[in-house]
Amino acid sequence: MINFRYHLVSIAAILLALAAGIALGSGPLDDAGDSLGGTDNPTSAVADPAVASFESAYASRTSQSLFSDSLKGQSVVVITMPGASAAEAKSVITLLGQAEAEVTGQVELTSKLLSPTNRQFAEGVAQQAGAGVAGVTAAGDSYGRIGAALGRSILSTKTAPLDPTATTIQSAYVEGDLITLTKTPSKLATLAVIITGPKAAGSADQGTVVAAMAGALDSAGKGVVVAGPATSSTDGGIVKAVRDSDASSTVSTVDVTDVAAGRVVTVLALAKEAAGQSGSWGTSRSSDGGLPN
Repeated sequence: MINFRYHLVSIAAILLALAAGIALGSGPLDDAGDSLGGTDNPTSAVADPAVASFESAYASRTSQSLFSDSLKGQSVVVITMPGASAAEAKSVITLLGQAEAEVTGQVELTSKLLSPTNRQFAEGVAQQAGAGVAGVTAAGDSYGRIGAALGRSILSTKTAPLDPTATTIQSAYVEGDLITLTKTPSKLATLAVIITGPKAAGSADQGTVVAAMAGALDSAGKGVVVAGPATSSTDGGIVKAVRDSDASSTVSTVDVTDVAAGRVVTVLALAKEAAGQSGSWGTSRSSDGGLPN
């Protein structure tokens, strides 16, 4: 008998082909206009609103069964980057709830933090706020220390109340205009998902920064997933930068958040991270296929 997962993988293959920009009679789709209901992503991969509506409805109806409480007992902090779609972030948060995860808060990384020209300032904030924190002082490079301090303020291997050290670091990063607390974290989370936007001017530099920070963030909790739309895994994109870095062995990536099925894959990737497995999923540029097994 053909099972539920077979149907999901079959439809995901079609939808991820769209995300990859494969020509289906109308040419490449990477530059298609906004079409996901409610999204503000100008480079959404689904060109036809009717297809987008079907794809979104299908993902919504099937995700609950697929998740099967896969993140029950886990907590997730959502980290967004400049240019990330607010609608995509909101959708991921909704799906995390379906997977029984607790979303502890939402943090936005600022352009000031992500600009290499501000590296020394950001490192100074991290060292001052994280003085005496072993993970910060032991980090091997500037962005490792910056990521380690941020990780100490929002992540842990167990869901836990915020302690004075976490609060101090959060406050220092906010005052330094390195992060914005869209929703102030209520607890230390076990997992983090970093949601990025499409490839844009300056994203290559930002990708270098995120890749350098990702490993340190990963070490602070149980795992990190970096997720973005299809173009984020092309040259100059954030996801590609992470995949090409040393962090690729421990940090998972997804490059299809501009389709609803891709946001389901993002949650499945977090479940894999919670189980101690990392991977690269999404378009044909992903080394581990369309979605986790």
